[in-house]
Amino acid sequence: MTRVAKYLALSAWMMLAVTAAQGQSGEHAEPASPARTLMPVRELGPIGRAIAAAAPGETIEIGPGVYREHVRIDKPVTLVGRGMPVIDGGGAGDIVEITAPDVTIRGFVIRNTGTDLDKENAALRALAPRTTIENSVFENILFGIDMREAPGSIIRGNRIGGKKLDIARRGDGLRLWRSDRAIIENNVIHDGRDAILWYSTGVTVRGNTSYDCRYGLHLMFSDDITIEENVFRGNSVGIYIMYSAGVEVHRNRLVRNRGPSGYGLGLKEADRYSVSENLVAGNRVGIYIDGSPFTDAKPAVFTRNTIAHNDVGITFLPSAKGNELYTNNFIDNIDQVAVAGRGNLDANRFWKGDGGNFWSDYTGYDQNRDGIGDFVHESYTLFENMMDKQPRLRLFLFSPAQQAVEFVGRAMPAVRPEPKFTDEVPLMSPVVIRHDLRAEPADIAGLAGTGVMMLAVGIGLVAAAAPAATRRRAETPGNLAGKELT
Repeated sequence: MTRVAKYLALSAWMMLAVTAAQGQSGEHAEPASPARTLMPVRELGPIGRAIAAAAPGETIEIGPGVYREHVRIDKPVTLVGRGMPVIDGGGAGDIVEITAPDVTIRGFVIRNTGTDLDKENAALRALAPRTTIENSVFENILFGIDMREAPGSIIRGNRIGGKKLDIARRGDGLRLWRSDRAIIENNVIHDGRDAILWYSTGVTVRGNTSYDCRYGLHLMFSDDITIEENVFRGNSVGIYIMYSAGVEVHRNRLVRNRGPSGYGLGLKEADRYSVSENLVAGNRVGIYIDGSPFTDAKPAVFTRNTIAHNDVGITFLPSAKGNELYTNNFIDNIDQVAVAGRGNLDANRFWKGDGGNFWSDYTGYDQNRDGIGDFVHESYTLFENMMDKQPRLRLFLFSPAQQAVEFVGRAMPAVRPEPKFTDEVPLMSPVVIRHDLRAEPADIAGLAGTGVMMLAVGIGLVAAAAPAATRRRAETPGNLAGKELT
């Protein structure tokens, strides 16, 4: 079968799975499992021979060194590396395959998979429950960790770095397929395609960092997921949640995700979700909401988030209904809230009880000093309204053309659009939210280097300017006269 034929067959299979799942009311369809193709049998290396000789339940220690072999673990053992030994795949095929339950692998460098996207060459593939992968480094790999029907697994403290390929040719740094109740904790994933959860329920994703990927975290048909205290920065999309329900998104940093989509957080036909205490800053679109929540079973809640310095704070498609947003900070987004298409946001609410949101562009006042603005906050800027309908007008942001349109909107109320949304009780001061703003060491080093470079340039410019300034002073009439008198 040619590569094109395989791609078309896979696309058709995925579309059938999605269609079947959407046809269910409140439940996801049971997916067909992907083919479980085992690695070819190879001559055993030192690690393979140690596994073959071990009894089930035994701990196998591997000393430092480079082991050029492909490893299959087919019995419940613990494989521990001392001194970070390297398992090198030599640039061909998969490297480690786990086919038995209750396997632990800890303390290895696993590097150099093949590059065959059709065969999904992976650094480590687990095909059994309760696999634990800890404190290991994955380098120059196509797919990183691939968990297939491996419920109850733990992926903790690993660093997963992909191959330096065009993003369309990369594999997923992490993929879970029907791996319920997994824990994904304190990992760093970079230069991959996605970290993706397929049909996996009850998964906890905590304390991870993702950068320079396509999707920092992508959910497909995965319910009851907890996503907390992660950092998603510099990806095309930070978190994208599709066709999933019961997702909790708390205390994450979604920063500078500015690829072709550029969403900090995206929600498509998701349901029963809660989003709180997140920092969403510097993205093209902070939060993107399409057809969510999918049912009216429970309002979706956004509370105590800081949404700041994005091109667009939140983009709603008109199909979005049942979202409640209160006690959030909307700070200096170019467009605080946008509606992508025709329609309004009447089916969503921007306050609850006496708690609205803080808006940096609110122009009202608080005469009785109760912390609540005396006038409602409404968004009906004419240029923003035109830009929502014609995104290409963004080219004219901050230009005289924008100022002229806004002048017309103020001078002629007849052309002023209806408000996109209303906050009945806007807050006068930002909500105090504890966001962990500590930069990663690489960021600190980069800032320090930039500072030193700028200081050096400044010193150089001062030094270069000093002789010229001395000459100018010497050539003033007073100084020339003084020279003639001596």
